[in-house]
Amino acid sequence: MLTVNTISKRLRNWARYRNTVRELSQLTDRDLSDLGISRGDIRFIAKKHAVKP
Repeated sequence: MLTVNTISKRLRNWARYRNTVRELSQLTDRDLSDLGISRGDIRFIAKKHAVKP
C-alpha cells in the first residue's frame, strides 16, 4: 500500500513534469535550438527533471 508521503512525492513529480513540458512547449523552435533542445526531446527532459529530489 502506498503511503501518504509516496503519493505526495508522485504528485509533485507529475506536476513538475507537466509544468516543464508546458513551459518548454511554449518556446519557439529557435529558442529551443538556442538551448540545444529539439522539440522531440521535451518529454525526455521533463521526465528527467521530474525525478529530481
